[in-house]
Amino acid sequence: MSRKKILIVEDEESHLRLFRLLFEAKGYLVRGVMDGRTALDALAEERPDLVLLDIMLPKIDGFEVCRKIKTDEKSKDLPVILLTARTTFADKKRGANAGADGYITKPFKSDQAVAMIQGLIGE
Repeated sequence: MSRKKILIVEDEESHLRLFRLLFEAKGYLVRGVMDGRTALDALAEERPDLVLLDIMLPKIDGFEVCRKIKTDEKSKDLPVILLTARTTFADKKRGANAGADGYITKPFKSDQAVAMIQGLIGE
């Protein structure tokens, strides 16, 4: 069985490294990018099994990236989890309206994130 691929979109390099280590240790293939525009370019090149998406990103924010993923016929079924320090109800509602499949607030417990990902794509 081939390993599942996760695209992580995170503009903090230290967080991106940490997430890469966490998910690679769980057996996932990880590609990391640091802004919304590059995330959309990466999705055009190769389809991951899931996108872990920060909200506060340069160039295009995570809400807009999520909306673009979910309104594109080729990627609308791709699971997207928003990962953010923004914890207000309004932000969570905006994430749901953009089509997000999950919402994890930072700081988070690694087992919480892994469980959500496993629930959406398995392994």
